[in-house]
Amino acid sequence: MKNLFSESLSKKRIVIITTSFIVFAAALGFFIFESTKKTVAMTLDGQEKFIKTHAGTIQELFNDLDISLRKEDYVSLSLDTKVKNNLEIVWEPAKQVHIVKDNEKKTIWTVSKTVEELLKEQEITITDHDKVQPNLEEPIKNKLEIVVNKAFALTLSDGGKEQQVWSTSTTVADFLSQQGITLNELDRIEPKADTVVKKDDTIQIIRVEKVTDVVEEPIKFAVVTKKDSSLAKGSQKVINQGKEGLLTKEYEVVLENGKEVSRKLLSEKTVKEKQDKMVAVGTKPLAVNMVASRGETGGKEIHVSSTAYTAYCNGCSGKTATGINLRANPDVKVIAVDPRVIPLGTKVYVEGYGYAIAADTGSAIKGNKIDVFFATKAEAYRWGRKKVKIRILN
Repeated sequence: MKNLFSESLSKKRIVIITTSFIVFAAALGFFIFESTKKTVAMTLDGQEKFIKTHAGTIQELFNDLDISLRKEDYVSLSLDTKVKNNLEIVWEPAKQVHIVKDNEKKTIWTVSKTVEELLKEQEITITDHDKVQPNLEEPIKNKLEIVVNKAFALTLSDGGKEQQVWSTSTTVADFLSQQGITLNELDRIEPKADTVVKKDDTIQIIRVEKVTDVVEEPIKFAVVTKKDSSLAKGSQKVINQGKEGLLTKEYEVVLENGKEVSRKLLSEKTVKEKQDKMVAVGTKPLAVNMVASRGETGGKEIHVSSTAYTAYCNGCSGKTATGINLRANPDVKVIAVDPRVIPLGTKVYVEGYGYAIAADTGSAIKGNKIDVFFATKAEAYRWGRKKVKIRILN
């Protein structure tokens, strides 16, 4: 019995010793394994981490870390670089970014820090007139969407004044908003607000306004004639010279770019009434044919030089200096005189012509000279120029 107990105890010691040896060996092996690892400093997004590894190359290191590298990722050293103790590695994983330019979208992977860096990397030139969202200083984030609107030149005509401007707008309405242009209620734009804007287009803003214009217009007076039996037939006398009236008209005027395109009469008002011109027209027959006894026996006789004229001679108005209308009274007997010798209105008897009245003057009739009226040129030519005797009857 004692032998059996001693044998059992001996086996337990052997197991304990063996187990202890294995644990020790394992611990020693682990210690040796860990102590032979190399320390690598890896910087990711600006943060440095220390990694112990048995990897032979940088590629093996990333494999051990279960990291799948993209070709767009940034690794500061070549992947086949041997891993050494205290090796420093900078790794920047590429981020996925969407770029929308000219309504075309493409997806890229990048390690650029900002939007500006990325656009330069993609050789997309940005001018002062271009529009980029988000702004150029925005940090690159995964799945960031960048919209690039390239500016193009077009012509803006605002109120008739033209200038070249740059736009990134898609429609006319967007363009006006981008330019800070406001439209008044009556203003028009061409083309329409929802029209898509393209390079070299012309956008016209027609500035429309309505104004009130008050205009004064004269009211022409009429010439009213009145028969007067106290005046000789063919003569006229102004009773009232007549005066123009005054009318005001109010118009609604439509202006486009400062130029009048239409006007509409709103109201009119007579400010001053007109006064018609009143003219008396003589109807009394000319009493120039006098009885022979009176004409031949009385009055002063003088000798004068005489010529003849008609109502239609050059420079003639057809009316005498005393207002007799010779064209309306072709049978009247009239002579033109120098009023200093024979006063106007004097009745006379002209040798070879008959009884007449001194009712006209002439620039060439001076002194003892008279001009005898005839209805036709033929009669005037037959009279010619000659010396005659006349008798003053009153």
